[in-house]
Amino acid sequence: MTEEASTDHSLTPVLRALRLCLHLMVAALLALAAVRALADGAPAAPAVLVTAVVLLALYVLGPFLPRVRSSARAAALWLAAVAAVWLVLLALTPDGVWLAFPLFFVQLHLLPLRAALPAVAASTAVAIAGFAWHTGALTVGTVIGPVLGAAVAVAVVLGYQALYRESEQRRRLIEELTAARSELAAAERAAGVLAERERLAREIHDTLAQGLSSIQLLLRAAERAVPRRPETALDHIRQARTAAVDNLAEARRFVRALSPPDLEAGSLPAALERLCAATARTSGLAVHCQVSGAPAPLPTPHEVALLRIAQSALANTVRHAAARRVELTLSYMDTEVALDVVDDGAGFVPADVPPPGSTAAGDSGFGLAAMRARARALQGTLAVESAPGEGTALAVTLPCPDPSAVPDEPDEGAAP
Repeated sequence: MTEEASTDHSLTPVLRALRLCLHLMVAALLALAAVRALADGAPAAPAVLVTAVVLLALYVLGPFLPRVRSSARAAALWLAAVAAVWLVLLALTPDGVWLAFPLFFVQLHLLPLRAALPAVAASTAVAIAGFAWHTGALTVGTVIGPVLGAAVAVAVVLGYQALYRESEQRRRLIEELTAARSELAAAERAAGVLAERERLAREIHDTLAQGLSSIQLLLRAAERAVPRRPETALDHIRQARTAAVDNLAEARRFVRALSPPDLEAGSLPAALERLCAATARTSGLAVHCQVSGAPAPLPTPHEVALLRIAQSALANTVRHAAARRVELTLSYMDTEVALDVVDDGAGFVPADVPPPGSTAAGDSGFGLAAMRARARALQGTLAVESAPGEGTALAVTLPCPDPSAVPDEPDEGAAP
């Protein structure tokens, strides 16, 4: 069967109207043949009437037979029965020739193209022969009429099939595009979720985790100092309390999605100086902070990234380096801003640092990975130079945006 016959359920209202018109045409032509035979008083008028009724009943029965709509063999048998009754009608009256035109469309609709074209050609020949037999002459009009009708039917059906295939191709393309858009949206959502998880992991590692580690070290030192040096233990406890307050402020900042409290209270150099002073106070290390070049305004993401990298680098130094001295330098240049953190600690082999989550500690290697991710997110670079026994030097460089692109801070009470 043709693809149109197998997709009746998807017919558009226009195609349903055309099909209805075809059925009405068959009924009207059969009625015309019967009425004309009765009006002329032809001897074969009763036979014409009976044959017309039988042909109409057989034609109406076809669409209600499921096998005719689903099986090419059943459709061919039904068409053969219709053609046989039509031949009888054509033999009884020349008006039966008009039934050839709707019959062409039915054959082209139900049969495969390789079988429909021969069937149309045979019906055309039978129509010409039948009409010539009744008129007793074979004229040019007798031949041209059925041939022209067959050509029109074939052209209409082939044109419709071409349009149908193009429409189906477009429909499939639209479905594929819709599916691809849905997949892309899902991938973007997944990437957004992953990026947010990585951001939160970096924030927690560089702030809360480091702060809790400092509190643990201070409380452990206080525990050891309690029996003999209660004043020192009390000082450690005060520092632990201050660290807890700072971390509580960071936790609240996460909830409100605000800038770090140190940046809200001043500039980046001032925040770095406070960070170095707090690290020196809690760890006992000699931590020095210096600024090179003329400080220039930076976008908030740049300042947050540099502050977090400094926090993470100092925390790693305190926990792992066994250093005595740390130098932190913030350098403002024409097109870049750089942060260098250098210590005289035990050092390590950067290539041997395990990836995050690959060790029992869970957070091993995460600090360096988080710092690199922060720098890369702002089109910057991070380099680590270290060797066992030779200390560690960490340098992060971020491109400086155009100063005109950095928004000014709004005045207090200014209209939003």
